[in-house]
Amino acid sequence: MNISKSGEITIKGISGSPGICIGKAYIVDREGVNITKRYPVSGDRVQKEIDRFKQAVSKAKNDHAQIIESLDEDLIENLNILETHMVLFKDKMLYGRTIDTISNEKINAEWALRKVSRKVKIMFQQIDDQYLQDRVNDIVQVSDKIMSNLVGAQDIKISDINKRVILVAHDLSPADASQIQLERIKGFVTDRGGKDSHTSIVAKSLKIPSVLGLGTATVRVKNNDILIVDGSSGTLIINPEEDTLFKYEDRLARFEEYRADIERDSHLPAVTKDGVSLNLMANIELVEEVVAAKDYGATDIGLFRTEFLYLDLKRFPTEDELLCKYKELVELMSPQSVTIRTLDINGDKVNPYLTTIEEANPSLGMRAVRFCLENQDVFITQLKAIFRAAAFGNIKLLIPMISCVEEIIQVKQVIDKAILELEQEDKIFNKDIPLGIMIEVPSAAILAEHLADHVDFFSIGTNDLIQYSMAIDRRNRRVAHLYQALNPAVLRLIKMTYDAAKKKKIDLVMCGEMAGDPVNIPVLVGIGLTEFSMNPASIPVVKKLIRDLDTKKVKKNVNKIMKLNRTQEIYDFILKEYKDVLPFRDTDE
Repeated sequence: MNISKSGEITIKGISGSPGICIGKAYIVDREGVNITKRYPVSGDRVQKEIDRFKQAVSKAKNDHAQIIESLDEDLIENLNILETHMVLFKDKMLYGRTIDTISNEKINAEWALRKVSRKVKIMFQQIDDQYLQDRVNDIVQVSDKIMSNLVGAQDIKISDINKRVILVAHDLSPADASQIQLERIKGFVTDRGGKDSHTSIVAKSLKIPSVLGLGTATVRVKNNDILIVDGSSGTLIINPEEDTLFKYEDRLARFEEYRADIERDSHLPAVTKDGVSLNLMANIELVEEVVAAKDYGATDIGLFRTEFLYLDLKRFPTEDELLCKYKELVELMSPQSVTIRTLDINGDKVNPYLTTIEEANPSLGMRAVRFCLENQDVFITQLKAIFRAAAFGNIKLLIPMISCVEEIIQVKQVIDKAILELEQEDKIFNKDIPLGIMIEVPSAAILAEHLADHVDFFSIGTNDLIQYSMAIDRRNRRVAHLYQALNPAVLRLIKMTYDAAKKKKIDLVMCGEMAGDPVNIPVLVGIGLTEFSMNPASIPVVKKLIRDLDTKKVKKNVNKIMKLNRTQEIYDFILKEYKDVLPFRDTDE
């Protein structure tokens, strides 16, 4: 946080949705209800306490249903997000465990809900997948709604706000965001939230600027303060100086011009100026996200995360339950391909229904393929469902976190077992599907040429590759600055992987967040990559950049970039060389 002599305050947060807005602050008191009192409930009153909890859930659910029914046509695409919250109101992790806690511990409903929601929150935060970590917000938001009803707190109706303002809140749920009237609300900022949160997704669909994860916005901002919300860079400026206002008014005009340009040409293909065609795919987690992926122009699903169903149950899903989801997905995408990544969770932290040993560092422990090889019955069940779904569409199988040749050999042995079981059970399936591995561990990049002998394609997972290469925890704010996609070491590992894939003549895709940031694209295309999978909303912007690139120039520039040894040097070089084609960026340069 920076404070100027004139009192201008600048706070950095997380970009929720791009754009700039300038206006007066409107504080939404969404702090949540703090429950500090725990009291016992006598045996004869336990059922009444459970009924009180159920009534609070029912009221919250009914209120949520009314919001869904009142959705404008422009927000129908977010229906699946709001319906996810509807399911969470009766989710076993939250609803079932709270009732069990009231009954078993004989305590008040408020304290039981608080205890359960905290446990679930910790469980999600320990998953080493940023997208799934951001689902914590969904749990917290649903819990807050129920808690408000339990204590009789007054709810806020954002739809009733009749001023032209910028919302400032501790947190906003997707349901809150969906009530925003575009003619009144210019944008919003929150203390909580993350880049891939459902609230961020709704904000992007509304096309209003938002900054999340500010931490102290509700403390620093007062009603009617003048605010500048820079959603592109994740910056909030409170009571800006006159020069700052002029500067941002100019940026706002340029951003609106840029956005109109993007939307006008979003249907055009991803082909470079010299005729090289690139393939842009989508990363998704829910089947319902297929609609958005297609709307944004994704050619295929380059990464389907399969963890959500496992996290949503108190048991492992059955083969038929998994088949139902996968079959629906591939049929919706047919004839385009769907790359299904096998289970990437850490057993002892995520699955309370599995007895395992506590680990000091789950990110480096029994997660992803290691967990699956240790629990082959779980792995075989998922593999069988994937092969069966492949009879109905175009599927590719992707194995996460392979770190050595021995692991992929073991995986192929388990695949053979799964196929044998399907044959013995006389089930309809397709075993002839491409097999790929994620290159997200430095050892895999180093061994890429040898690993290529065992698979049909590589998929570079830059989120973990950067984290493990730099030996940092992405969630640790004190070292987060070291998480740099353009670090020379990371670029060398990517180049090493590309060279191995090219030599062995196998396909190569990049599916990490690095692929969705336009500033990285000239380097990646220069290295030789032609297939990228990203957040669906990033596709139109990346498409436009690709259409402005000349592959001969980017390849020549990459030779220069690979000789640089500092991240900032590389970043500055890109900004200088591609300043005329990079998307609108909020910088002072």
